Amino acid sequence: MRDFLGRLAMKYQAFMMGRYGQDKLSLHMCWLSLLICFVSMFVWRIPLLLIYSLLLLLALFRTFSRNIPKRQKEGLAYERFLGKIKGFSALQKNKWRDRKTHRYFKCTCGAVLRVPKGKGFIIIHCPKCKNDLTKKT
Repeated sequence: MRDFLGRLAMKYQAFMMGRYGQDKLSLHMCWLSLLICFVSMFVWRIPLLLIYSLLLLLALFRTFSRNIPKRQKEGLAYERFLGKIKGFSALQKNKWRDRKTHRYFKCTCGAVLRVPKGKGFIIIHCPKCKNDLTKKT
């Protein structure tokens, strides 16, 4: 039995040679399709099963694709999208944590600046663009 599994693993490795394989986007698509399949058991099925099937097929297509540069570009775009979501949620978490002691302001360059509360009107110097803002804390 062990010899059979070893041969099977070697055949799978030979098959996957030159293919893109699974990345975070494909994995998240598989998990989302399984979640949609589970939800479709309790609500109207036809559209959800169609979405489930399309997501799963797209994830498999990405996994077995030989066009590696295109899949890498898609994966990087997805990683950037996830990074924006994570950055936004971390900022909201910090704002909530510091709500009693600090204020957050956004500079014209897009940088988020944290200053202590209760200091009246202050001049805030942005370290990124060297711009000065006058704000009330």
